[in-house]
Amino acid sequence: MNEELIVSGRSNPFIDPSLNIWHWQIPLYLFLGGLAAGILFFASLYTILGREEQCPTAVRKAPLVVPVLLVLGLFALFLDLKHKPYFWQLYTTIKLQSPMSWGAWVLMAVTPLSFIWAALNIKEIFPSWDWKFSWLINFEKICRKNILPLSWMIIVLSVILGVYTGILFSAFNARPLWNTSILGPLFLTSGLSTGAAAILLISKSSAERKLFAKIDVLLICIELFLIVHMFMGFLASTQVQIDAAELFLGGPYTAPFWVFVVALGLVVPLILEILELKKIHVPAVVPAILVLFGGIMLRFIIAFAGQSSRWLY
Repeated sequence: MNEELIVSGRSNPFIDPSLNIWHWQIPLYLFLGGLAAGILFFASLYTILGREEQCPTAVRKAPLVVPVLLVLGLFALFLDLKHKPYFWQLYTTIKLQSPMSWGAWVLMAVTPLSFIWAALNIKEIFPSWDWKFSWLINFEKICRKNILPLSWMIIVLSVILGVYTGILFSAFNARPLWNTSILGPLFLTSGLSTGAAAILLISKSSAERKLFAKIDVLLICIELFLIVHMFMGFLASTQVQIDAAELFLGGPYTAPFWVFVVALGLVVPLILEILELKKIHVPAVVPAILVLFGGIMLRFIIAFAGQSSRWLY
């Protein structure tokens, strides 16, 4: 077992070694982190592309919720720590081989940047907002002047954050279900899809909704491909990984996964968004909520099922 991983709890003495993941904290943290990464990715992408006016929700409005998402996610993670007063020890070292170290430092960087981005666009909600201190006004001017470098930093960090939410599981080789390289790209794609769904949910622009419906259709197709590829990899591997796959292929997680994640969270919103693109009216709120629901169920079910997946001795 890799002693550097968070889930083993051995390199981080303040983590509960049992990683009581049957509780809600870790899956919620992974979902909120992926959602925040997805929103930040699109905000920075369309800023880099110079399409702020065509995508006002993606660039200005949706990112206002990201600091809240990140703070709630970090709080959920904090609640899961057994020795809470020692969380700061994560920031006394950098270990490139440790997923937890990567995650801690990426979150340390992306959280203040998300607050800065939200502050730059706070007038979208409070038009009369005015900074009272001259240094804040000067800081805002500096940030606006350097918006492209800021966007590039955020887009890179958001991708790392999205992949990290899956690598946190996949690097843990003691659980066969989690020990697959597919979880990184799968959780990244899911995070981007939930980010697109959140923008769809908030946007009032029909052109912007149409754009993000197209993006979400593509992301859902990629997500379905990755899920199929994951199971194909399991079924072509060792017996313990075949057993892990069978948890979803006739085992106890078959109905929850295929109904809540695949059917309601992916296939149904895919069909609804295609119908909307074909000019058959579908309320945008319905597929958006289903995608968000599917995203959080994916994290919970993968987290729960991983606890039932183990090597044979």
